[in-house]
Amino acid sequence: MNQAMNQAMNQAIVQTSLPGLPVRRGKVRDVYDLGDQLLLVSTDRISAFDWVLPTGIPDKGRVLTQISKFWFEQLDTPHHMIAAELAADRLPRGADLAALEGRSMLVHKCQVVPVECVVRGYLDGSGWKEYQQSGTVCGIPLPAGLQQCAQLAEPIFTPATKEEKGHDINIAFEQMEAMTGAVAAAELRRRSMEIYQQGAAYARTRGILIADTKFEWGWYEGELILIDEALTPDSSRFWPADQYEPGHAQPSFDKQFVRDWLTASRWDKDSPPPALPPEVVARTREKYIEAYERLTGQAFQWK
Repeated sequence: MNQAMNQAMNQAIVQTSLPGLPVRRGKVRDVYDLGDQLLLVSTDRISAFDWVLPTGIPDKGRVLTQISKFWFEQLDTPHHMIAAELAADRLPRGADLAALEGRSMLVHKCQVVPVECVVRGYLDGSGWKEYQQSGTVCGIPLPAGLQQCAQLAEPIFTPATKEEKGHDINIAFEQMEAMTGAVAAAELRRRSMEIYQQGAAYARTRGILIADTKFEWGWYEGELILIDEALTPDSSRFWPADQYEPGHAQPSFDKQFVRDWLTASRWDKDSPPPALPPEVVARTREKYIEAYERLTGQAFQWK
């Protein structure tokens, strides 16, 4: 392992600390309550097969934050971002500003809509598994004979429940209507489809296919706004357009290296996962950074 790889691995931030501030920790984000606002800090934690792994991916949290910032500024939809720069006066004295730099976002507090708004432009993942069994995805009939990773004639909206642990569960649109109300469900579907198509069209010009994605929404001052993250390698499948070939799994700009290594390691997925080897960490970091640079056309600041 070379010196650069050693240095990168030592820089992984898997947990942050801001003494005195209430915090809720998700799989990736540490969410600090600032009273009328929230501070979202994307750590370098990485999850696979419903486990948070013991090894972080250096700068992964920065990539997620900077890609979300890019999309919030690019997409024509209201969102929760107030600023992606740190305001030291909002943080406890002695806070490690260097560790938080690039991975923090100040956002509005919202009433979170309890549904994941998933949009699929290609047939893969849980959608592919369901299609093989029933010819449908979330109850939506699809033409017979489609291959894995086939592009769909039109994107489809396939909502899912928000689960604290384990996989989100795909649900029919009628179930979503019962959870959110029919008017809100229709609006969430329309806007999710709209921004997926807008984002996918832009990404294609940058050599990336966004195969599918999930959006989260919240109510703020009576308006539905986009929250959490937007069109990142964690919330979406990013495929290199020049290597796209339906009929099998695609190369990707995300944690596929991690999933492949874990599968090959014969880990049983029921006991705590093993640590990742340095070469898997380094390659995964490279893929996340490549996704940012391809998408934005900008050099990654912390490279």
